[in-house]
Amino acid sequence: MPNPKGNPQNFEPAQPKGEKPFTDQLSFRVTKEMKQEVKAHDDPADFCRRAIQKALDEEKGNR
Repeated sequence: MPNPKGNPQNFEPAQPKGEKPFTDQLSFRVTKEMKQEVKAHDDPADFCRRAIQKALDEEKGNR
């Protein structure tokens, strides 16, 4: 009989994909169209992280 409380492995925290763990959250407003385009990606959160990092790197290069 299966455990009604689920598999204990499901309760372990997910491992971060990168070198540093993602501990903070960032929230901002976008247009409805922008949200739909971002949500259409396979991994919307990673897409946003890469886009922000790219913009930050470009800004550092222009200083």
